[in-house]
Amino acid sequence: MTDQRPAAPLAPPSPTSPPRVFIVGGGFAGIAAAKGLAKAPVQVTMVDRRNHHVFQPLLYQVATAALSPADIASPIRSVLRKIKNCRVVLAKMRGVDLERRRLLFDGGAVEYDFLVLAAGATHSYFGHDEFERFAPGLKTLEDAVEMRKRILLAFESAEYEGSEERRRAALTFAIVGGGPTGVELAGSIQEIAAKTIQKDFRHIDTTTTRVILLQGGDRLLPQFPPDLSERARRDLEKMGVEVMLNDRVTNVTPDGVEIAGKPFLPVRNVFWAAGVQGNPLGKSLGVPLTRSGQVVVNPDLTVPGHPEVFVVGDMAAAKSHDTGASVPGVAPAALQMGKYVAKRVRAAVTGAERPDQRPPFSYWDKGTIATIGRAKAVAMIGKLKFGGFVAWLLWSLVHIAYLINYRNRLAVMASWMWNWLLNARDARLITGDARLDIKTPRPGEVILAEEGEGAAAPNREFGPAVVSTPS
Repeated sequence: MTDQRPAAPLAPPSPTSPPRVFIVGGGFAGIAAAKGLAKAPVQVTMVDRRNHHVFQPLLYQVATAALSPADIASPIRSVLRKIKNCRVVLAKMRGVDLERRRLLFDGGAVEYDFLVLAAGATHSYFGHDEFERFAPGLKTLEDAVEMRKRILLAFESAEYEGSEERRRAALTFAIVGGGPTGVELAGSIQEIAAKTIQKDFRHIDTTTTRVILLQGGDRLLPQFPPDLSERARRDLEKMGVEVMLNDRVTNVTPDGVEIAGKPFLPVRNVFWAAGVQGNPLGKSLGVPLTRSGQVVVNPDLTVPGHPEVFVVGDMAAAKSHDTGASVPGVAPAALQMGKYVAKRVRAAVTGAERPDQRPPFSYWDKGTIATIGRAKAVAMIGKLKFGGFVAWLLWSLVHIAYLINYRNRLAVMASWMWNWLLNARDARLITGDARLDIKTPRPGEVILAEEGEGAAAPNREFGPAVVSTPS
């Protein structure tokens, strides 16, 4: 990687005001950078288009009704309220002018002395953005709540669907992507259908639900060793999940998915967990990007030619100095990057370190864990590889430890204990426009009415009004 930084130190800040440090993104890396700059002689501004920090590794539990959104999210202002030199701005950015050191917003621009870009990543549909309408991904709380609604409405629609073919399609879920998110989603949806809601419905047997996990590669969890990938596959299949390897999805429609070389798969509920794309903000920098849109950074996580601009977290295509391996897009890596950048900024403003004196970033890999289902997980910590209940318990403890505050930790622990004892998922709330997707209403059992209209007609989406009639 070519380092194009000038050897000369940065121009000194104005003597009348502290250097202005802007941090874009309130995720793990951004929060760590802001906390690392507490009491530093700088003015920190945290910019995010949402007012909350979200613990993304547990988004799938919100999507599958195990947790409520507030259990894994906290207001950024609350998280940073003790940092007196930090202010929080709710705004959406549209670009960066590197040469003039300006952040560009929809309503104007602001100058910076140091910039930390930690805006994360979004879904990657590999050039087929039209898939998103029928196969949502999971990156934000809004994504999780929408996915939860689709999962729960699938069972509601199946309950009153008179067409057996359509009912089977409603009770079929396809997850595209066999990484941690896909594996976690598949296991959780299977547990909902088989253990949580099987007694809640009168006309359908939810235990007959099909959960299909589609992976384009030859094994699940490719970041794990092959034996742990195989263990994850066996555990999922014992739970009832259908694992399809070496199957590449070529199209997603309202009625199902097309798979290369395979018959059309009729499924009305498709969820995307196949890839990530760097935040589009990276394109505005005019610097080299990877194929997935990540910014190619220097060893000190700066943009080539601009030692005052750092890119961290999922936005950065970084390599660990000690191993030469790519830094993974996981919470521990983001936290370490944020802390590292805070140290570099502190050293720069105090004159303790010139840009050409910065030590390169090295990632300390504490291990990798992926959960599969109740008391099922796989873990790799150094040379140690194991699975089962011990791995699941370790996964639970690690995730609780990484939650941003004590309230979240207590809420998640309480919910998990309750769910463990009763197989309950009490966050099964359908919010927003709850429309049933029914072609042929079950005869003689319900009256389904569109909003503002009378009796329902075939091939329509129906509003939330459901009135039972005697059989």
